[in-house]
Amino acid sequence: MTGSAGDHHATWEEHYTAKPQVWSGRVNARLAEVVPQIAGTRALDLGCGEGADAIWLAEHGWTVTAVDISDTALARARAAAVDRGLADRIDFQQHELTSSFPDGPFDLVSAQFLHSTLEMDRSAILRRAAAALAPGGTLLIVDHAAAPPWASKLHHHEFPSAESVVAGLALDSGQWERIRVESADRVARGPDGEEAVLVDNVILLRRSPGSGK
Repeated sequence: MTGSAGDHHATWEEHYTAKPQVWSGRVNARLAEVVPQIAGTRALDLGCGEGADAIWLAEHGWTVTAVDISDTALARARAAAVDRGLADRIDFQQHELTSSFPDGPFDLVSAQFLHSTLEMDRSAILRRAAAALAPGGTLLIVDHAAAPPWASKLHHHEFPSAESVVAGLALDSGQWERIRVESADRVARGPDGEEAVLVDNVILLRRSPGSGK
C-alpha cells in the first residue's frame, strides 16, 4: 500500500497514541555499540520516536537534530529531554522525510529501524541521509533482517539484506569506506517480557574526508 504524507502521519500517530509509552526508553543497542568508535559532534537521528537515542547521544557529548513524523512521539521526546536537562542539546524537528529533510552537514546520521507498514521510498531517504554528511562523516543504518516475533504488523513486510540496502544507496565507492556491512544476532525482550534472538542488518559507512558536497 502506497502511503501519502498524511497517511504516514496518521499511521504513526495511531501507533504512538495507542499507549502512554511505546518504546523501552533505552538506547538502541547497535547505536551504543558503534558510536564510541565515531568522531564528531553533530548527529542526526532519523525516526527518533520517543527520543531515547537522541538523549543518549546528547548525554555523550553530541549536538543532535532528532526527527520524527509523529507529533505525539516528538512531544514525548521533548519532555524526556527536558527531564534529563538536555533540551538545549537536541533540536527536535517534524519531517515527512520523503518531502522534507533537516539541514546538515552532520558528522553522524543514524537510521535505526526506519521501517514502515506503509510503502515509502526508503532508499531515497537514505541517499539524502548520506548526502547530509560532512566529509569524514559516518552513516549508521540498523535494520531488522526479519520481523521480530512480536511485531505482527511486520510479518508480511519485505526486509532487504544489508548488501541490498547498500546497493540501493548507489554511492561512489571511491568516496565511501565500508566499515561494517553484515547481519548480526542480538538477544532482545519483547513488550510482554518474551525473549528472542533477533537478526539485525548493521551498515556502517564513512564518507571520505576529501569528498566534496
